[in-house]
Amino acid sequence: MMLAVIGLSGTVLLWEDSWILLEGANDAPTSNTAQLAKAIEVAVETAPELSRVTFAGEEIGLHQAIYADGSGAYIAQEGIVVDRWSGIWERPELWLFELHHYLLMGEVGKTITGVLGIILLAFTITGAILWWRTKQTFRFRLWPARYTASAIVRHHRDLGVVASPLLLIAAATGTMMVFPAISSALLSPVTTADPKPELPTDLASVGRSTDWAAVMANAQSAFPSAAARRLMLPPTPEEPIAIRFRQDFEWTPNGRSYAWVAPRTGIVVAKDDPAMGDTASAVVEKFYPIHAAKVGGILWRISMTFAGLALVLLGLFASWSFWTGKFNNRPESILRPAKAAP
Repeated sequence: MMLAVIGLSGTVLLWEDSWILLEGANDAPTSNTAQLAKAIEVAVETAPELSRVTFAGEEIGLHQAIYADGSGAYIAQEGIVVDRWSGIWERPELWLFELHHYLLMGEVGKTITGVLGIILLAFTITGAILWWRTKQTFRFRLWPARYTASAIVRHHRDLGVVASPLLLIAAATGTMMVFPAISSALLSPVTTADPKPELPTDLASVGRSTDWAAVMANAQSAFPSAAARRLMLPPTPEEPIAIRFRQDFEWTPNGRSYAWVAPRTGIVVAKDDPAMGDTASAVVEKFYPIHAAKVGGILWRISMTFAGLALVLLGLFASWSFWTGKFNNRPESILRPAKAAP
């Protein structure tokens, strides 16, 4: 049942750009640093303790501001706040994300989703092995022919084997995102030392004197041809501002290219360019965009939608068959009312 919940929430999230119908959601994104700086200023003025701003992109033409208390805002590219919320329950895309990734249980839920991914891998592999012995009776159906135990088993077996390649990809990429140690172990032969830049911890804090136009312009100079995707304020004072960019070769929508900028001077104090990284880092960067169908166009999105819906059907019918079978197979002595003592 939990796999069905993950499958359904993930499928809906695949199409979130189609059902976020706020004004400006379909606008083409801008790369003008002055306009991006204006959006940051609006986000800072809208509420205290700004945490991050994700800039408008190809999927959604609105900037998303998130604050430390869990509230947030969508800001149009011309600098107008088009929506505000005080918690995730006021925006479906936010609580669906939390449900899919964390099962609404924080880090514990994230661990559970990783374990479920491993279980899905095991179910898919063993199911394909068991199907091979009965392949002569294969008949693809999206829905069981009858609501009997045998028909549901055949439906489960045949639908599962059709969806198995996509389910393996979804389960493997999801699991390795949750448990990076697994991918590190698998990719160790192509891993090389990749030291991260040391960040200063004695800078002036973000404040009214921060020149956001200078911050964005100088950060852009670190990656001149890249698109600015997210600005993250430092979690503790005296640390630099992080700006995340996406270069042309990167698959991840928000990129993995970082520039760190001093809040007062606007000077770039460090950068991390994935073009200089190893093969392992390049592979890991592909997990999320493949898992969430952020690459591959409409065909891959439809394919992952089929995988998600197949997981929902497999999970629901398996649970239904289990519980109804468990109830129907109970001894008659349990189902029959006890006779009164003479």
